[in-house]
Amino acid sequence: MMISVLRLLICLPLLVVPLAFGCRRSPALQSTQNQQQDVSEQDVLEQLEPADPPLPALPTRSDLPRSPSGAHYPLFLPNPDQLAPLLADIELAIRNPEVSSEAITSIAHQQQVIYRVLSHRSDLSDQVRSKLDDRWRWVFDQHISARRSFLAMHRGPASSRLPAWRIQTPAPPDQLLKAYRSASASTGIDWEVLAAVNLVETGMGRIDGISVANAQGPMQFLPTTWTEPGIGLGGDIRDPWDAIHAAARYLVRRGGLQDIRKGLWGYNNSDHYGKAVVHYADLLKRDPFAYRGLYHWQIHYASSAGDLWLHEGYNQPQPTDVLQYLRQNPHSRPAG
Repeated sequence: MMISVLRLLICLPLLVVPLAFGCRRSPALQSTQNQQQDVSEQDVLEQLEPADPPLPALPTRSDLPRSPSGAHYPLFLPNPDQLAPLLADIELAIRNPEVSSEAITSIAHQQQVIYRVLSHRSDLSDQVRSKLDDRWRWVFDQHISARRSFLAMHRGPASSRLPAWRIQTPAPPDQLLKAYRSASASTGIDWEVLAAVNLVETGMGRIDGISVANAQGPMQFLPTTWTEPGIGLGGDIRDPWDAIHAAARYLVRRGGLQDIRKGLWGYNNSDHYGKAVVHYADLLKRDPFAYRGLYHWQIHYASSAGDLWLHEGYNQPQPTDVLQYLRQNPHSRPAG
């Protein structure tokens, strides 16, 4: 799985140079050279043995409540002198092809929580940014600007009820990449835009539920839009491949080839929505390995009890009272 994703993101040439030498030597000399060769080869093998890549030291505590998978809600470090180097280590690990997909899961969730918290705290955000290397400041800006655009969309009190959703494991990342790129090749809509829409609509397919407007599937189509000529084409509104291709066709119909924000307005009649999607798309265009982190982002829900994590396996057939849910699932709440 990891190899497939990396090959899709970037192709690196391999240079193999076979070397062969042959000559006649005396047995004594040959024996001595064989011993030297054995030592040399052993040294080389020891150097080439794969070592575990260094991973960021994510903050943790033994007393934190755990989800069914054993994970806990990522801890947030409020000290910018600690938070900035942690964030830099996280960004580096996400782009390190030697870091496994399993390790990326918790690393990416920590990254997500950091950006979600900082988007609310301007002073701390500025302090953390000032302590980052130049390499990460543009990345930081895209994440913070995207999140703040979403915050600008929501006015009024947070909900005291959780949605009737099922949170599921999404399609594998390499399959989604193939779908994004196939849809892009057939329509001209950038694959990064399609990935960004999939991310903000359903967490790349994690949310299985119907919105208040009756939108459905991984790309959140209204059934009436899906059945329009040239959009759904008789496909399955819940199938990632069909939905991603339909989204690309829909964005073309709404003028996305001329102005992508105009096309995105058809998805959500908000300039803030378009700005947020474009920030994530720009991040992927300039930094394709950022996809590894975004793919592993979890579902969070801004409720009256705080920014709650709805883990994969969350399944509520009816809207649920927040406090009642937290009594049974304390891991969903940020740690105090």
